[in-house]
Amino acid sequence: MQFFEDIEPGAHHSVGSYTITKEEIVEFAEKYDPQPFHLDEEAASDSIYGGLIASGWQTIAICMRMLVDELVSDQASMGARGANELRWIRPVRPGDTLSLTTEVLETRPSERNPEVGEVDTEIIAYNQDDEPVVRWIALGLVARRDAE
Repeated sequence: MQFFEDIEPGAHHSVGSYTITKEEIVEFAEKYDPQPFHLDEEAASDSIYGGLIASGWQTIAICMRMLVDELVSDQASMGARGANELRWIRPVRPGDTLSLTTEVLETRPSERNPEVGEVDTEIIAYNQDDEPVVRWIALGLVARRDAE
């Protein structure tokens, strides 16, 4: 188990590989983001995207799953304070395979809770062509090993 004290600024990780399907895109959109360019191939082809694309929120959810499966589950994670600088850089399309990188930007003990450390991490997801598709700064909370 990795605690706050084990996390160093500058640490990098590569995480995951996930291929998104048309069916997943439409199913998510029907439930959570029912915009035509997420739902209907014909409407999407007439949009500025020129074809069906995943909701940005779906892309974030997929990234979160990869992060939990391959990184966060090995940490004494206590959730997060939020996210900064979220940018959807390019559309995610059916058949795209996502992977991501993380870099710890900053760590500091919480001023509000001595049992917690704050970990700011840049996360960038890429498609199969190594083109970035989304980027954000995760404002994580990680338990401290030696909290009094």
